[in-house]
Amino acid sequence: MSEENKAHRGKMNVSREHDSSTYSGYLLLLLVVVVTGLAFWVLAGGLPDVGASKAAKLTFVGTLAGSFVTVLLMVSGFFMIQPNQVVVITLFGEYRGSERTEGLRWIWPWMMRKKLSVRANNIHSDRVKVNDLRGNPIEIACNVVWRVQDSAQASFDVDDYREFVNIQIEAGLRTIGSRYPYDDFEHHEITLRGGADVINPELQTELNERLAVAGIVVDEAGLTHLAYAPEIAGAMLRRQQAEAVIAARSKLVMGAVGMVEDALKKLAEDGIVDLDDERKATMVSNLMVVLCGEREAQPVVNAGSLY
Repeated sequence: MSEENKAHRGKMNVSREHDSSTYSGYLLLLLVVVVTGLAFWVLAGGLPDVGASKAAKLTFVGTLAGSFVTVLLMVSGFFMIQPNQVVVITLFGEYRGSERTEGLRWIWPWMMRKKLSVRANNIHSDRVKVNDLRGNPIEIACNVVWRVQDSAQASFDVDDYREFVNIQIEAGLRTIGSRYPYDDFEHHEITLRGGADVINPELQTELNERLAVAGIVVDEAGLTHLAYAPEIAGAMLRRQQAEAVIAARSKLVMGAVGMVEDALKKLAEDGIVDLDDERKATMVSNLMVVLCGEREAQPVVNAGSLY
């Protein structure tokens, strides 16, 4: 990431996750049962007579109404947290903390709650066309495993953190794709095709830097598709084939030269035949043709002398 982008991030008002003040929901659930039982007891046994005073009737209605409102308020404060889930709590737009404790929880009903998943997410990106280091158009795609690390940043520092992740993955993929050549026929450089041990960690680092503002961490990233763009794929295939043929021919010639050298040396050491320079050249030429030719050699029988 450039120094300008880092400086811009430093000036942003970055949110930070901290714990909230919530309560165990099981104790409050017991209290709701008690208050509800009290309300039914009042309704069943405390119903005033027809001739009861106005104060007694008002007391009965007030107790019943108070019990109903209390139960309603208490019930509306319950919320459930599943494993790998976090609840972001706000009060009149102000961030009041995040709750990660699993199970039944309770908080004051007027505090707003928003659930976020902190499970690992797996994204296989679309194929992106980009020019590599040498300007060749290529198609590239990747697989990314990410998760929410800071719920406050994911909720308040970006508009939609999932959409933000998708856009930044494409941007990071374009950056890495243009930083290296697709292939190096001379095998002197790190390439997209052959440098996975370097490219994949660098892609992960690039994405972590880009997604840090949203409280997202990338656990794994790697290229899953890499190919030349269709408009140059044919030409590049022919080039690769030519390089392969040249490499094979070079290896074949070097092997043939070694075999000819061994043959001449063996003939000289054993004294089988004494060849002058001209005959050695002829023999070398014949052996090279036999060893390097693509077709089987057709022997010529010499019925006379060597000379």
